[in-house]
Amino acid sequence: MRKKIVFCVFLILVFVSASWPQGLRKAQLAGPWYPKDPEALSRLIDHFLKNVPASTLPSGNIMAIIAPHAGYVFSGQVAAYAYKSIQNKNYESVVILAPSHQFGFEGCSIYPNGGYETPFGIAQVDAFLAADISKATGFGYIAQAHQAEHSVEIQVPFVQRVLPQAKIVPIVMGIPKKAMIIRLAKGLKKATVGKKILIIASTDLSHFYTKEEANKKDNETIALIQEFKTDELIRKCEKGENILCGGGPVGATLLIGKDKAGVEILRYSDSSEASQDESRVVGYLAAALIAKPSTKEFHLSEQDKKELLQLAYSTVNLYIQKNKVPEYKPKSENLSQNCGAFVTLKKHGQLRGCIGFIEPVLPLHQAVMQASIYAACRDSRFLPVTRDELDDLEVEISVLSPLKKIINPNRITVGRHGLVIAKDGKRGLLLPQVAVEQNWTRETFLERACLKAGLPKNAWRSGAEIFVFEAIVFH
Repeated sequence: MRKKIVFCVFLILVFVSASWPQGLRKAQLAGPWYPKDPEALSRLIDHFLKNVPASTLPSGNIMAIIAPHAGYVFSGQVAAYAYKSIQNKNYESVVILAPSHQFGFEGCSIYPNGGYETPFGIAQVDAFLAADISKATGFGYIAQAHQAEHSVEIQVPFVQRVLPQAKIVPIVMGIPKKAMIIRLAKGLKKATVGKKILIIASTDLSHFYTKEEANKKDNETIALIQEFKTDELIRKCEKGENILCGGGPVGATLLIGKDKAGVEILRYSDSSEASQDESRVVGYLAAALIAKPSTKEFHLSEQDKKELLQLAYSTVNLYIQKNKVPEYKPKSENLSQNCGAFVTLKKHGQLRGCIGFIEPVLPLHQAVMQASIYAACRDSRFLPVTRDELDDLEVEISVLSPLKKIINPNRITVGRHGLVIAKDGKRGLLLPQVAVEQNWTRETFLERACLKAGLPKNAWRSGAEIFVFEAIVFH
Protein backbone atom coordinates (compact mmCIF):
# COMPACT_ATOMS: atom_id res chain seq x y z
CA MET A 1 0.00 0.00 0.00
CA ARG A 2 2.82 2.36 0.95
CA LYS A 3 4.58 1.65 -2.36
CA LYS A 4 1.39 2.54 -4.23
CA ILE A 5 1.08 5.85 -2.37
CA VAL A 6 4.71 6.71 -3.04
CA PHE A 7 4.26 5.81 -6.70
CA CYS A 8 1.12 8.02 -6.96
CA VAL A 9 2.90 10.94 -5.31
CA PHE A 10 5.77 10.44 -7.77
CA LEU A 11 3.37 10.58 -10.72
CA ILE A 12 1.74 13.73 -9.35
CA LEU A 13 5.14 15.39 -8.93
CA VAL A 14 6.11 14.39 -12.45
CA PHE A 15 2.85 15.79 -13.82
CA VAL A 16 3.08 19.05 -11.87
CA SER A 17 6.73 19.59 -12.69
CA ALA A 18 6.00 18.98 -16.35
CA SER A 19 3.44 21.78 -16.24
CA TRP A 20 5.84 24.18 -14.55
CA PRO A 21 7.84 26.45 -16.86
CA GLN A 22 11.17 24.89 -17.72
CA GLY A 23 14.20 26.99 -18.60
CA LEU A 24 12.83 30.14 -16.96
CA ARG A 25 14.70 33.21 -18.16
CA LYS A 26 14.67 35.84 -15.39
CA ALA A 27 14.03 39.51 -16.18
CA GLN A 28 17.27 41.45 -16.61
CA LEU A 29 15.99 44.90 -17.57
CA ALA A 30 13.17 45.53 -15.10
CA GLY A 31 14.11 48.71 -13.27
CA PRO A 32 16.79 50.25 -15.53
CA TRP A 33 14.99 49.84 -18.86
CA TYR A 34 11.32 49.71 -17.89
CA PRO A 35 9.34 49.88 -14.61
CA LYS A 36 9.86 47.02 -12.17
CA ASP A 37 6.51 47.54 -10.48
CA PRO A 38 3.74 45.81 -12.53
CA GLU A 39 1.20 48.58 -11.90
CA ALA A 40 3.64 51.27 -12.97
CA LEU A 41 4.55 49.19 -16.03
CA SER A 42 0.86 48.80 -16.93
CA ARG A 43 0.25 52.53 -16.61
CA LEU A 44 3.24 53.39 -18.76
CA ILE A 45 2.42 50.97 -21.59
CA ASP A 46 -1.25 51.98 -21.52
CA HIS A 47 -0.17 55.62 -21.68
CA PHE A 48 1.93 54.90 -24.75
CA LEU A 49 -0.92 52.99 -26.41
CA LYS A 50 -3.44 55.73 -25.64
CA ASN A 51 -1.19 58.28 -27.37
CA VAL A 52 -1.41 56.40 -30.68
CA PRO A 53 -4.02 58.14 -32.90
CA ALA A 54 -6.68 55.83 -34.26
CA SER A 55 -6.11 57.37 -37.70
CA THR A 56 -2.64 55.81 -37.86
CA LEU A 57 -3.82 52.24 -37.31
CA PRO A 58 -3.53 50.08 -40.43
CA SER A 59 -6.30 47.84 -41.67
CA GLY A 60 -5.93 44.31 -42.95
CA ASN A 61 -4.24 41.14 -41.76
CA ILE A 62 -0.95 42.02 -40.06
CA MET A 63 1.66 39.30 -40.55
CA ALA A 64 4.52 41.01 -38.75
CA ILE A 65 5.59 44.18 -37.02
CA ILE A 66 8.91 45.96 -36.69
CA ALA A 67 9.52 47.51 -33.27
CA PRO A 68 12.48 49.17 -31.51
CA HIS A 69 14.22 47.73 -28.46
CA ALA A 70 15.68 50.61 -26.48
CA GLY A 71 14.63 51.59 -22.96
CA TYR A 72 10.98 52.59 -22.81
CA VAL A 73 11.76 56.23 -22.04
CA PHE A 74 13.47 56.44 -25.43
CA SER A 75 11.59 54.09 -27.75
CA GLY A 76 8.44 53.01 -25.88
CA GLN A 77 6.17 55.48 -27.61
CA VAL A 78 7.38 54.47 -31.06
CA ALA A 79 6.99 50.78 -30.19
CA ALA A 80 3.41 51.47 -29.09
CA TYR A 81 2.48 52.39 -32.67
CA ALA A 82 3.39 48.86 -33.74
CA TYR A 83 1.78 47.15 -30.77
CA LYS A 84 -1.43 49.18 -30.91
CA SER A 85 -1.94 47.90 -34.45
CA ILE A 86 -2.11 44.28 -33.22
CA GLN A 87 -3.76 44.81 -29.84
CA ASN A 88 -6.27 42.07 -28.95
CA LYS A 89 -5.86 40.33 -32.31
CA ASN A 90 -6.32 36.59 -32.43
CA TYR A 91 -2.71 35.36 -32.63
CA GLU A 92 -1.85 32.01 -31.08
CA SER A 93 1.85 32.71 -30.69
CA VAL A 94 4.38 35.45 -31.31
CA VAL A 95 7.81 34.74 -32.82
CA ILE A 96 10.28 37.40 -31.64
CA LEU A 97 13.29 37.75 -33.95
CA ALA A 98 16.05 39.69 -32.23
CA PRO A 99 19.72 40.48 -32.88
CA SER A 100 22.50 39.44 -30.52
CA HIS A 101 24.30 42.37 -28.90
CA GLN A 102 26.15 40.62 -26.08
CA PHE A 103 27.25 37.25 -27.44
CA GLY A 104 28.93 36.70 -30.77
CA PHE A 105 27.92 33.54 -32.64
CA GLU A 106 26.83 32.28 -36.03
CA GLY A 107 23.35 30.99 -36.75
CA CYS A 108 20.29 31.37 -34.53
CA SER A 109 19.32 30.37 -31.00
CA ILE A 110 15.70 29.26 -30.55
CA TYR A 111 14.44 29.29 -26.95
CA PRO A 112 12.94 25.79 -26.63
CA ASN A 113 10.55 25.83 -23.64
CA GLY A 114 9.74 27.43 -20.30
CA GLY A 115 9.28 31.17 -20.38
CA TYR A 116 10.53 34.73 -20.12
CA GLU A 117 9.81 36.43 -16.80
CA THR A 118 8.76 40.11 -16.55
CA PRO A 119 6.95 42.11 -13.85
CA PHE A 120 3.70 40.92 -15.46
CA GLY A 121 4.61 37.28 -14.80
CA ILE A 122 5.89 34.58 -17.11
CA ALA A 123 5.38 34.74 -20.86
CA GLN A 124 5.17 31.07 -21.74
CA VAL A 125 7.20 29.73 -24.63
CA ASP A 126 5.28 27.77 -27.25
CA ALA A 127 7.44 24.65 -27.00
CA PHE A 128 5.69 22.84 -29.86
CA LEU A 129 6.15 25.74 -32.28
CA ALA A 130 9.74 26.23 -31.11
CA ALA A 131 10.42 22.56 -31.87
CA ASP A 132 8.80 22.87 -35.31
CA ILE A 133 10.92 25.92 -36.14
CA SER A 134 14.06 24.21 -34.88
CA LYS A 135 13.33 21.17 -37.03
CA ALA A 136 12.52 23.26 -40.10
CA THR A 137 15.61 25.46 -39.80
CA GLY A 138 18.16 23.16 -38.20
CA PHE A 139 18.95 25.80 -35.57
CA GLY A 140 19.09 24.80 -31.90
CA TYR A 141 19.42 26.53 -28.54
CA ILE A 142 22.48 28.45 -27.31
CA ALA A 143 21.91 29.56 -23.72
CA GLN A 144 24.46 32.38 -23.76
CA ALA A 145 22.62 34.10 -26.59
CA HIS A 146 19.59 34.76 -24.36
CA GLN A 147 21.12 35.35 -20.93
CA ALA A 148 21.92 39.07 -21.15
CA GLU A 149 20.21 39.96 -24.45
CA HIS A 150 17.85 42.94 -24.17
CA SER A 151 16.38 42.90 -27.70
CA VAL A 152 13.95 40.07 -26.87
CA GLU A 153 13.09 40.99 -23.30
CA ILE A 154 12.16 44.60 -24.09
CA GLN A 155 9.39 43.33 -26.42
CA VAL A 156 7.84 40.88 -23.99
CA PRO A 157 5.93 43.26 -21.65
CA PHE A 158 4.29 44.88 -24.68
CA VAL A 159 3.32 41.43 -25.98
CA GLN A 160 1.89 40.48 -22.59
CA ARG A 161 -0.13 43.70 -22.44
CA VAL A 162 -1.66 43.69 -25.92
CA LEU A 163 -1.81 39.92 -26.59
CA PRO A 164 -2.31 38.35 -23.15
CA GLN A 165 -3.39 35.02 -24.62
CA ALA A 166 -0.38 34.55 -26.91
CA LYS A 167 2.67 32.40 -26.25
CA ILE A 168 6.10 33.42 -27.48
CA VAL A 169 9.06 31.91 -29.32
CA PRO A 170 12.20 34.01 -28.75
CA ILE A 171 14.83 33.64 -31.47
CA VAL A 172 18.15 35.44 -31.10
CA MET A 173 20.02 35.81 -34.39
CA GLY A 174 23.80 35.85 -34.54
CA ILE A 175 26.12 37.52 -37.03
CA PRO A 176 23.87 38.64 -39.92
CA LYS A 177 24.81 36.56 -42.94
CA LYS A 178 22.64 36.12 -45.99
CA ALA A 179 22.63 32.31 -45.95
CA MET A 180 21.55 32.23 -42.31
CA ILE A 181 18.79 34.80 -42.84
CA ILE A 182 17.42 32.93 -45.86
CA ARG A 183 17.56 29.64 -43.98
CA LEU A 184 15.60 31.04 -41.04
CA ALA A 185 13.00 32.69 -43.28
CA LYS A 186 12.38 29.48 -45.23
CA GLY A 187 12.10 27.46 -42.03
CA LEU A 188 9.70 29.94 -40.44
CA LYS A 189 7.47 29.84 -43.51
CA LYS A 190 7.36 26.06 -43.32
CA ALA A 191 6.82 25.85 -39.55
CA THR A 192 4.10 28.50 -39.33
CA VAL A 193 1.96 27.68 -42.35
CA GLY A 194 -1.72 27.45 -41.42
CA LYS A 195 -1.12 28.90 -37.94
CA LYS A 196 -2.14 32.25 -36.48
CA ILE A 197 1.36 33.55 -35.85
CA LEU A 198 2.72 37.10 -35.51
CA ILE A 199 6.38 37.83 -36.20
CA ILE A 200 8.14 40.69 -34.41
CA ALA A 201 11.37 42.01 -35.88
CA SER A 202 13.23 43.72 -33.04
CA THR A 203 15.54 46.48 -34.25
CA ASP A 204 16.75 50.01 -33.75
CA LEU A 205 17.98 52.00 -36.74
CA SER A 206 21.24 53.99 -37.03
CA HIS A 207 23.31 54.69 -33.92
CA PHE A 208 25.05 57.86 -32.72
CA TYR A 209 25.00 60.09 -35.77
CA THR A 210 23.85 63.69 -35.43
CA LYS A 211 20.09 64.05 -35.72
CA GLU A 212 20.33 65.43 -39.27
CA GLU A 213 22.65 62.63 -40.40
CA ALA A 214 20.61 59.95 -38.64
CA ASN A 215 17.30 61.09 -40.09
CA LYS A 216 18.73 61.12 -43.60
CA LYS A 217 20.32 57.68 -43.26
CA ASP A 218 17.24 56.21 -41.55
CA ASN A 219 14.96 57.49 -44.30
CA GLU A 220 17.11 55.67 -46.82
CA THR A 221 16.90 52.47 -44.76
CA ILE A 222 13.13 52.81 -44.36
CA ALA A 223 12.82 53.16 -48.14
CA LEU A 224 14.71 49.86 -48.57
CA ILE A 225 12.31 48.21 -46.11
CA GLN A 226 9.19 49.61 -47.76
CA GLU A 227 10.37 48.54 -51.19
CA PHE A 228 11.43 45.04 -50.02
CA LYS A 229 14.99 45.60 -51.20
CA THR A 230 16.12 42.78 -48.95
CA ASP A 231 19.33 41.92 -50.83
CA GLU A 232 20.63 45.47 -50.54
CA LEU A 233 19.62 45.68 -46.88
CA ILE A 234 21.37 42.41 -46.01
CA ARG A 235 24.44 43.35 -48.02
CA LYS A 236 24.79 46.58 -46.04
CA CYS A 237 24.43 44.69 -42.77
CA GLU A 238 26.99 42.07 -43.79
CA LYS A 239 29.43 44.90 -44.48
CA GLY A 240 28.80 46.29 -41.00
CA GLU A 241 27.21 49.55 -42.15
CA ASN A 242 25.60 51.53 -39.36
CA ILE A 243 22.01 51.43 -40.61
CA LEU A 244 20.22 49.14 -38.15
CA CYS A 245 21.22 46.61 -35.51
CA GLY A 246 18.45 44.14 -36.36
CA GLY A 247 19.45 43.46 -39.93
CA GLY A 248 18.92 39.72 -39.49
CA PRO A 249 15.41 40.01 -38.00
CA VAL A 250 14.27 42.63 -40.51
CA GLY A 251 15.79 40.76 -43.45
CA ALA A 252 14.15 37.47 -42.49
CA THR A 253 10.81 39.18 -41.91
CA LEU A 254 10.91 40.86 -45.31
CA LEU A 255 11.79 37.58 -47.01
CA ILE A 256 8.77 35.94 -45.37
CA GLY A 257 6.47 38.77 -46.46
CA LYS A 258 7.85 39.33 -49.96
CA ASP A 259 5.14 39.09 -52.64
CA LYS A 260 2.60 38.43 -49.88
CA ALA A 261 2.53 41.70 -47.96
CA GLY A 262 3.11 45.42 -48.08
CA VAL A 263 4.98 47.48 -45.51
CA GLU A 264 3.16 50.32 -43.77
CA ILE A 265 5.27 52.79 -41.79
CA LEU A 266 3.51 53.64 -38.55
CA ARG A 267 6.03 55.91 -36.80
CA TYR A 268 9.63 57.05 -37.03
CA SER A 269 11.51 59.01 -34.39
CA ASP A 270 14.86 59.17 -32.65
CA SER A 271 16.26 59.39 -29.16
CA SER A 272 16.49 63.19 -29.18
CA GLU A 273 12.76 63.37 -28.43
CA ALA A 274 13.54 62.04 -24.96
CA SER A 275 17.12 63.17 -24.38
CA GLN A 276 17.04 66.54 -26.20
CA ASP A 277 20.56 65.66 -27.37
CA GLU A 278 20.79 65.99 -31.15
CA SER A 279 24.52 65.33 -31.34
CA ARG A 280 24.29 61.51 -30.89
CA VAL A 281 20.94 59.92 -31.64
CA VAL A 282 19.51 56.46 -32.23
CA GLY A 283 16.71 55.98 -34.74
CA TYR A 284 13.49 54.09 -33.96
CA LEU A 285 10.93 52.62 -36.35
CA ALA A 286 7.47 51.11 -35.98
CA ALA A 287 6.08 49.36 -39.05
CA ALA A 288 3.63 46.63 -40.01
CA LEU A 289 3.68 44.01 -42.76
CA ILE A 290 0.12 43.70 -43.99
CA ALA A 291 -0.94 40.69 -46.05
CA LYS A 292 -2.09 41.54 -49.54
CA PRO A 293 -5.71 40.61 -50.29
CA SER A 294 -6.05 37.38 -52.21
CA THR A 295 -8.46 39.03 -54.62
CA LYS A 296 -7.33 40.41 -57.96
CA GLU A 297 -6.00 43.95 -58.16
CA PHE A 298 -8.82 46.46 -58.43
CA HIS A 299 -9.44 47.83 -61.91
CA LEU A 300 -12.15 49.57 -63.91
CA SER A 301 -13.12 48.58 -67.41
CA GLU A 302 -13.89 51.22 -70.03
CA GLN A 303 -17.57 50.37 -69.57
CA ASP A 304 -17.24 50.90 -65.81
CA LYS A 305 -15.72 54.33 -66.38
CA LYS A 306 -18.42 55.28 -68.87
CA GLU A 307 -21.13 54.16 -66.45
CA LEU A 308 -19.66 56.21 -63.58
CA LEU A 309 -19.35 59.35 -65.72
CA GLN A 310 -22.97 59.03 -66.83
CA LEU A 311 -23.98 58.50 -63.21
CA ALA A 312 -22.14 61.67 -62.11
CA TYR A 313 -23.74 63.76 -64.87
CA SER A 314 -27.24 62.46 -64.21
CA THR A 315 -26.85 62.90 -60.44
CA VAL A 316 -25.79 66.55 -60.74
CA ASN A 317 -28.54 67.31 -63.27
CA LEU A 318 -31.34 65.69 -61.30
CA TYR A 319 -30.22 67.21 -57.99
CA ILE A 320 -29.84 70.75 -59.35
CA GLN A 321 -33.13 70.67 -61.29
CA LYS A 322 -35.39 68.69 -58.95
CA ASN A 323 -33.46 68.31 -55.69
CA LYS A 324 -33.62 64.53 -56.12
CA VAL A 325 -31.09 61.71 -56.30
CA PRO A 326 -31.45 59.09 -59.06
CA GLU A 327 -32.30 55.51 -58.22
CA TYR A 328 -29.39 53.45 -59.43
CA LYS A 329 -28.19 49.87 -59.31
CA PRO A 330 -24.68 49.22 -60.69
CA LYS A 331 -24.25 46.76 -63.52
CA SER A 332 -20.67 45.88 -62.58
CA GLU A 333 -19.45 44.37 -59.29
CA ASN A 334 -16.47 46.75 -59.45
CA LEU A 335 -18.80 49.66 -58.79
CA SER A 336 -20.06 48.06 -55.58
CA GLN A 337 -16.63 47.80 -53.98
CA ASN A 338 -15.79 50.35 -51.30
CA CYS A 339 -13.37 52.93 -52.72
CA GLY A 340 -12.27 56.46 -52.06
CA ALA A 341 -13.32 58.74 -54.90
CA PHE A 342 -13.30 62.41 -55.91
CA VAL A 343 -15.47 64.17 -58.46
CA THR A 344 -14.06 67.28 -60.16
CA LEU A 345 -16.38 69.65 -62.02
CA LYS A 346 -14.98 72.08 -64.58
CA LYS A 347 -16.62 74.77 -66.69
CA HIS A 348 -14.84 75.80 -69.88
CA GLY A 349 -11.69 74.20 -68.50
CA GLN A 350 -11.81 76.09 -65.19
CA LEU A 351 -12.36 74.42 -61.83
CA ARG A 352 -16.00 74.65 -60.69
CA GLY A 353 -15.93 72.27 -57.71
CA CYS A 354 -14.04 69.28 -56.36
CA ILE A 355 -15.01 67.14 -53.36
CA GLY A 356 -14.74 63.47 -52.50
CA PHE A 357 -13.95 60.78 -50.00
CA ILE A 358 -10.36 59.99 -49.05
CA GLU A 359 -11.20 56.74 -47.27
CA PRO A 360 -13.12 53.79 -48.80
CA VAL A 361 -16.23 54.39 -46.67
CA LEU A 362 -18.85 53.83 -49.40
CA PRO A 363 -19.42 51.59 -52.41
CA LEU A 364 -17.85 53.32 -55.41
CA HIS A 365 -21.14 54.20 -57.13
CA GLN A 366 -22.49 55.79 -53.94
CA ALA A 367 -19.24 57.67 -53.36
CA VAL A 368 -19.44 59.11 -56.89
CA MET A 369 -23.08 60.14 -56.45
CA GLN A 370 -22.43 61.85 -53.11
CA ALA A 371 -19.22 63.51 -54.33
CA SER A 372 -21.00 64.78 -57.45
CA ILE A 373 -23.63 66.55 -55.35
CA TYR A 374 -21.07 67.95 -52.93
CA ALA A 375 -18.83 69.21 -55.74
CA ALA A 376 -21.79 70.96 -57.36
CA CYS A 377 -23.33 72.43 -54.21
CA ARG A 378 -21.02 72.29 -51.20
CA ASP A 379 -17.54 73.29 -52.30
CA SER A 380 -17.01 76.37 -50.12
CA ARG A 381 -14.76 77.95 -52.74
CA PHE A 382 -17.63 78.38 -55.19
CA LEU A 383 -21.30 79.27 -55.34
CA PRO A 384 -23.59 76.29 -56.00
CA VAL A 385 -23.97 75.24 -59.64
CA THR A 386 -27.08 76.71 -61.31
CA ARG A 387 -29.38 75.20 -63.95
CA ASP A 388 -27.95 77.51 -66.59
CA GLU A 389 -24.49 75.99 -66.10
CA LEU A 390 -25.43 72.32 -66.43
CA ASP A 391 -24.77 72.06 -70.18
CA ASP A 392 -21.29 73.55 -69.76
CA LEU A 393 -20.06 71.22 -67.00
CA GLU A 394 -17.26 68.73 -67.56
CA VAL A 395 -16.87 65.83 -65.11
CA GLU A 396 -13.63 64.14 -64.05
CA ILE A 397 -13.60 61.22 -61.64
CA SER A 398 -10.62 60.01 -59.58
CA VAL A 399 -10.87 56.59 -57.91
CA LEU A 400 -8.32 56.37 -55.11
CA SER A 401 -6.11 53.54 -53.92
CA PRO A 402 -5.72 53.15 -50.12
CA LEU A 403 -3.50 55.73 -48.42
CA LYS A 404 0.09 54.70 -47.71
CA LYS A 405 2.18 56.55 -45.14
CA ILE A 406 5.73 57.38 -46.17
CA ILE A 407 8.71 58.76 -44.30
CA ASN A 408 10.98 59.65 -47.21
CA PRO A 409 9.46 62.38 -49.46
CA ASN A 410 11.81 61.34 -52.25
CA ARG A 411 9.54 58.35 -52.83
CA ILE A 412 6.87 60.69 -54.22
CA THR A 413 6.57 60.54 -58.00
CA VAL A 414 4.89 63.57 -59.55
CA GLY A 415 2.15 62.42 -61.91
CA ARG A 416 1.77 59.07 -60.22
CA HIS A 417 1.08 59.92 -56.59
CA GLY A 418 -1.54 62.04 -54.91
CA LEU A 419 -0.75 63.55 -51.52
CA VAL A 420 -2.36 63.82 -48.12
CA ILE A 421 -0.59 65.95 -45.51
CA ALA A 422 -1.82 65.69 -41.91
CA LYS A 423 -0.84 67.40 -38.66
CA ASP A 424 -2.60 68.59 -35.51
CA GLY A 425 -5.99 67.40 -36.72
CA LYS A 426 -5.66 69.20 -40.07
CA ARG A 427 -5.53 67.33 -43.36
CA GLY A 428 -5.13 68.42 -46.96
CA LEU A 429 -5.39 66.37 -50.17
CA LEU A 430 -4.17 67.00 -53.68
CA LEU A 431 -4.96 64.61 -56.54
CA PRO A 432 -2.12 63.27 -58.73
CA GLN A 433 -3.23 65.18 -61.83
CA VAL A 434 -3.07 68.55 -60.06
CA ALA A 435 0.73 68.55 -59.89
CA VAL A 436 0.95 67.71 -63.59
CA GLU A 437 -1.60 70.37 -64.61
CA GLN A 438 0.27 73.02 -62.60
CA ASN A 439 3.74 71.79 -63.64
CA TRP A 440 4.82 71.53 -59.99
CA THR A 441 8.02 70.00 -58.71
CA ARG A 442 7.88 67.45 -55.89
CA GLU A 443 8.75 70.13 -53.34
CA THR A 444 6.07 72.53 -54.61
CA PHE A 445 3.56 69.69 -54.56
CA LEU A 446 4.37 69.04 -50.89
CA GLU A 447 4.17 72.74 -50.03
CA ARG A 448 0.80 73.16 -51.74
CA ALA A 449 -0.59 70.11 -49.95
CA CYS A 450 0.48 71.68 -46.63
CA LEU A 451 -1.24 74.95 -47.54
CA LYS A 452 -4.35 73.00 -48.57
CA ALA A 453 -4.40 71.54 -45.04
CA GLY A 454 -4.15 75.01 -43.52
CA LEU A 455 -0.58 74.37 -42.38
CA PRO A 456 2.64 76.31 -43.01
CA LYS A 457 4.07 75.35 -46.38
CA ASN A 458 7.12 73.69 -44.80
CA ALA A 459 5.12 71.57 -42.34
CA TRP A 460 6.08 68.49 -44.34
CA ARG A 461 9.65 69.07 -43.14
CA SER A 462 8.68 69.46 -39.46
CA GLY A 463 6.47 66.70 -38.17
CA ALA A 464 3.54 66.53 -40.58
CA GLU A 465 2.56 63.03 -41.70
CA ILE A 466 2.83 62.36 -45.43
CA PHE A 467 0.55 59.88 -47.18
CA VAL A 468 0.55 58.94 -50.85
CA PHE A 469 -2.05 57.28 -53.02
CA GLU A 470 -2.59 56.49 -56.66
CA ALA A 471 -5.72 57.14 -58.67
CA ILE A 472 -7.60 55.92 -61.72
CA VAL A 473 -8.49 59.22 -63.38
CA PHE A 474 -10.95 59.54 -66.29
CA HIS A 475 -13.25 62.10 -67.90
